[in-house]
Amino acid sequence: MKIVIAPDSYKESLSAMDVAVAIEQGFKQVLPEAEYIKLPMADGGEGTVQSLVDATGGEIIEHTVTGPLGQSVTGFYGLMGDGKTAIIEMAAASGLHLVEPEKRNPMITTTLGTGELIKAVLDKGVEHIIVGIGGSATNDGGLGMAQALGIRLLDESGQSLGFGGGELAKLHSIDMSDLDPRLANVRLEVACDVDNPLCGEKGASQVFGPQKGATPEMVAQLDSNLAHYAAVIKQQLGHDVLNRPGAGAAGGLGAALMGLLDAELRPGIEIVMDAVNLSEVVADADLVITGEGRIDSQTIHGKTPIGVARTAKKHNVPVIGIAGCLTQDCGVVHDHGIDAVFAVVNRSVDLPTALVEAAQNIELTARNVAAMLQVKL
Repeated sequence: MKIVIAPDSYKESLSAMDVAVAIEQGFKQVLPEAEYIKLPMADGGEGTVQSLVDATGGEIIEHTVTGPLGQSVTGFYGLMGDGKTAIIEMAAASGLHLVEPEKRNPMITTTLGTGELIKAVLDKGVEHIIVGIGGSATNDGGLGMAQALGIRLLDESGQSLGFGGGELAKLHSIDMSDLDPRLANVRLEVACDVDNPLCGEKGASQVFGPQKGATPEMVAQLDSNLAHYAAVIKQQLGHDVLNRPGAGAAGGLGAALMGLLDAELRPGIEIVMDAVNLSEVVADADLVITGEGRIDSQTIHGKTPIGVARTAKKHNVPVIGIAGCLTQDCGVVHDHGIDAVFAVVNRSVDLPTALVEAAQNIELTARNVAAMLQVKL
């Protein structure tokens, strides 16, 4: 019997690999002779680097970069086992968690550090770069990232713009002549799970600006600045990013990646599944087990368990979900490929206790699921 274990992490508790190990240990108590393949998964957000490194025997490398407010921070990136693919979480360099709440101001925060991480992986000679663009502190349209990679964004007097989304109002021209030439030989994929346009009521500034510290006045200014930015990109580079789905992701970083670097935006779970060859691995499996911290009605919207289940169902493989908890509306997942779901919390406890006990509860639940599969009715 071949069993593929492909869960996401349990946020604030266990990495995806930790979850997979606990599930395997539980199943082995009942089915010790089965073949187990662990593929830690992610949906492009937090934990994607760790999951892809764990799944492929790669490594995580720390790298000092410029933080959102210009401070020095220790970022990181991952190299997959083949050494040819790098994974970056932009939040590692430009994330909201790197800025104290009272200092959050998207008029001045920069994505420069994200560009510095891209340069660092280019120095490793990679052929494929995956960038996850969630959790940003920025609204600069990728201005800082572009500058780190050699693109010059200039004002009317030919001076380079400074940091932050507030600077984009001054943008007059874009000079691509010093763009790092190594990017021409690299496949650049962006894990993006939002379809927000760059501007307007569903755009980067109005939807995400307030959580990054923007006042209503800042939101209006930032939105206007990004619209101007899009107009300059269209006029000078011929790329219309204003209303492209995903352009508003990470404070407009999606627009820069598409409009300046010609990157491809895709749902994060699709990129991760391709990177670990999930479809090939599950094709001859007898059972697939997936899961995440909570399975609910939102799980069907681009989350790991549904991505895994849909892939398994292409090969008619049964799928079981094991989650930290289930909600009343979790039944919708049965229409999307998950045959049965189980929660691991087995008694009334507070959240800190549930997080601490997660591994042993997962193992116990997995053991009971395996035993149930052995019952002959």
